[in-house]
Amino acid sequence: MAKIIKVLTIEWVECDEGHAGFLICCIFTGKITQESMKELVEQFPRQIREAIAIGDKAVLTSPVNPIRNVIITGLGGSGIGGTIVSEILASECPVPILVNKDYFLPAFTSRETLVIVSSYSGNTEETLQAMQTALEKEAKIVCITSGGKVAELARQHRLDHIIIPGGMPPRSCLGYSLTQLFFILHKMNLSGGAFRQQLEEAVALMEREQSNIRKEAMDLAGFLFRKTPVIYAVDGFNGVATRFRQQINENSKMLCWHHILPEMNHNELVGWAEPHENCAVVLLRNKTDYSRTQARMEISKGVFSTYTPHIREVWSKGSSCIERSLYLIHLTDWASCYLADRKSVDANEINIINHLKSELAKI
Repeated sequence: MAKIIKVLTIEWVECDEGHAGFLICCIFTGKITQESMKELVEQFPRQIREAIAIGDKAVLTSPVNPIRNVIITGLGGSGIGGTIVSEILASECPVPILVNKDYFLPAFTSRETLVIVSSYSGNTEETLQAMQTALEKEAKIVCITSGGKVAELARQHRLDHIIIPGGMPPRSCLGYSLTQLFFILHKMNLSGGAFRQQLEEAVALMEREQSNIRKEAMDLAGFLFRKTPVIYAVDGFNGVATRFRQQINENSKMLCWHHILPEMNHNELVGWAEPHENCAVVLLRNKTDYSRTQARMEISKGVFSTYTPHIREVWSKGSSCIERSLYLIHLTDWASCYLADRKSVDANEINIINHLKSELAKI
């Protein structure tokens, strides 16, 4: 098993009044192996604790113009945090939050837009192009990255930026990036401060439940082995379900799909009209889900059972949406690694994505 060595340092960079460009410098060193992917999953609670320390010390400049909307731009492991945070804060943030996963920003992007650029490597081409558009539109920009061209541009244009630990697979650093999103929105007066305590409570919950989480995750991996996973959750947990799908894709090297209730009751449910015996349905559930949606879930479960014998419910724990979301993420992250073990595949390997990038570089 590889030894993971992590060094966290804090560096303050003073700028002229009215300009940004501060922050926290963190260094991660160590060889990444399949075993270390599981180590990184195990360290998820501690990662969030470290991320809180980073966020506490982050200093951001006040926007010159009032913020009328927010765009979080990022893809893959760097972008999923935006989906999760936007759902958690949907009932609290006074302005709309759009999560962008493309080269382009919407036409409404303006000086009154907060654009949060999230690229773990700092070299994601789609995010860099979107960042350039945000610069041209003179939006208020805050960057979350471990370095690369995003950090270079942030320093060049004196933008607010938070540097998080580098050297790891982006999907293994959700704790760092997601936490900074909460802090940025709070420091821009777009959300309250309750998230901080809820993050700490989520860390305590995951640490307390670690043994049970791993046991359930191992059982879930066995349930999914040699089947096609079909993941369902309620609206508001789309990001959590998407994260599970992405982890199965990258860590377990499997295709699967997911959908959200009640929307799937208006389309996909009709697709359950014939046997799908190789499909394994996973229902991500919360005791706090809206009663009508829970009723839909129960009725839908009855439909699924007619066409597949493989149905599993995974219930969250926690007293807040942050706790419940992170609990499910941690459990399903473990499941994707255990599923990789079952298949004897390298959870860290992403040769197909690297091939895509190399081909794009030729164009």
